[in-house]
Amino acid sequence: MTEHGHWSPVKPVTLEVIKICLEVRPKIEEMVGTVFKIFIPVVYSSQVVEGMNYIVLVDVDGDGVCVHALIFQALPCYGGELSVTKIQYPKPFDVPFIS
Repeated sequence: MTEHGHWSPVKPVTLEVIKICLEVRPKIEEMVGTVFKIFIPVVYSSQVVEGMNYIVLVDVDGDGVCVHALIFQALPCYGGELSVTKIQYPKPFDVPFIS
């Protein structure tokens, strides 16, 4: 478990993170201004706050162009809603996450 406020090591996405990414995909596409033909979450890092932050690297073209998405998930007692806090696009596959 990650200590409160610290980012976890980067690791392959879990089913839970994939579901979160698919739920916020329309918002990410709106923020970027395009509809992606592919949308494959690859790796992520998480941070426990008053809820959970996720930084996710999402492959959006199959050729190394990615989106870095910072996603916040509210605590269940506050509805557990998801929001996209920040994105960076286009990003190469091998660059560090946004902070």
